[in-house]
Amino acid sequence: MNKFSIILPVRNGGEYIKECVGSILNQELQDFNLIVLDNNSTDGTVEWVTSLKDKRIVIYSSTQSLSIEENWTRALTVPKNEFITLIGHDDILFPGYLTTMDALIARHPTASLYQTHFTYIDSVGKLIKACKPMDEVQQPHEFLGHFLCNQIDTMGTGFMMRAKDYEKVGGIPPRYPNLLFADFELWVQLTKIHYKATAFETCFSFRLHQSTTTTSADDKFQKAFGIFIHFLAALKKESPLFANTIERYVLNYINIYCQGLTHRLLRTPKKMRNQLTVSLFLENCKGYVALLLPNVVYEPSSNFSVRLATYIDSNLVTRSIFLLFKRMYKKPIY
Repeated sequence: MNKFSIILPVRNGGEYIKECVGSILNQELQDFNLIVLDNNSTDGTVEWVTSLKDKRIVIYSSTQSLSIEENWTRALTVPKNEFITLIGHDDILFPGYLTTMDALIARHPTASLYQTHFTYIDSVGKLIKACKPMDEVQQPHEFLGHFLCNQIDTMGTGFMMRAKDYEKVGGIPPRYPNLLFADFELWVQLTKIHYKATAFETCFSFRLHQSTTTTSADDKFQKAFGIFIHFLAALKKESPLFANTIERYVLNYINIYCQGLTHRLLRTPKKMRNQLTVSLFLENCKGYVALLLPNVVYEPSSNFSVRLATYIDSNLVTRSIFLLFKRMYKKPIY
């Protein structure tokens, strides 16, 4: 039996999956299998993977189209080796990824979540930037605090965990629309078992382009954000360490998302918003602060850019001018 399973959920992987799978099969450490969770692909993805005729590859095909939540949830029930990692079909592992992880596990046998440093690449594989530096050891509350302060980068790719721990926490939580914010809840739940260990080596690349995060509808993004806020509320009740961390850092975290999601909503034509407005979202943000920090009076419109967004969204003329301007001056998504 192999030690590692690399789990690859995919629907219509196109050319990206070829580079991704190639990087997996090219690992220096060969003690693994590759589990492909195909979501009824129609672009030849399954046929291409099958054509490789590699005994390390196990394909679980779906005969009907699944939601992204349903497909990724299948990782919970398929047979797996002792350690598992999940990877997006457009991301790339460096040849030494498993070797580095194996050494990290040997160095930290009691850790419950493992990671390496990584880089961001664009749609054609060009380097964008390196991830933020991470400490080798992080306790659960420290990991949460760094996340809330935006001092670390966390993605769905690159983490390693024991299969039994993944099953113990219930896998990636499917209640999040398009799995937005779901991965970080999973990482926190796994870190809670013991702690997180991170290798200093850079061992994979995460691709930034038209991903689920950037293409998800505003209502799904806002619903997922609300679900994550309620997860934090539950976490706050679990221990004084979590409570103290959340009380210290969550206001800044909500501020960042309040501003970001407000501007995201403003860029969306009203007919595509499913009745969402900037004012309604700001009221939700007030409620989130009241839930987590009941003694804090929060007024998001004290931020000039949020106040400006509220004004722009308040009438048809200013909205139309703003959307025209955004179409003329588009920026790269990263």
